[in-house]
This record gives sequence, C-alpha cells and structure tokens, in this order.
Amino acid sequence: MAYVIAEPCVDVLDQSCVSVCPVDCIHFEVGIDRKLFIDPDECIDCGACEPECPVNSIFPAESVPAQWAAYIQIDANWFKDKAAARAAVDAAKPR
Repeated sequence: MAYVIAEPCVDVLDQSCVSVCPVDCIHFEVGIDRKLFIDPDECIDCGACEPECPVNSIFPAESVPAQWAAYIQIDANWFKDKAAARAAVDAAKPR
C-alpha cells in the first residue's frame, strides 16, 4: 500500500519529503498545485518520506485519518487527471 499526502500539506508544499524519496514518486507542478502528490503506482512503501514532513501530512494509505480519507483518491487521481485532483483539493480545503 502506498503512502498518501493529506490536508496538512495544502498550501505548505514543503519539499523535504521529495529529497528523501528513493524512487522519486512525489510530484507537483510549481505555481499550480496546492499540495504534493505521491504516485501510488511508483511508491515502494519505504516510509522514508513520512518522518521528513514538518506538518505530519504523510500517512500509509491504510492509516490516513478518517477526516482526510478523500486524499487517498486525490493523490491517485492527480496522475490520471490533474484538473480533477486539483478541483478535489480545492473542494476539500477551500482557499
């Protein structure tokens, strides 16, 4: 099961997790996205990213807190339909 980046990352975009990911599966588009996204197909479930997050927004998918469960699908969707994922982030946490 992959890791997921949940709501605490929205509008923070700290990239500490990116530099420690051994498979480069954490992505976002600068100036467009409001959070980072983990590719569930590339994530090797190593957990290296989790302790690096300064806002504690990274969780194993099976451990995402209930209030942020939508982010499991949001992360997966970003790699298939970026516009839909961005709209879901905006709906989950309006500006």
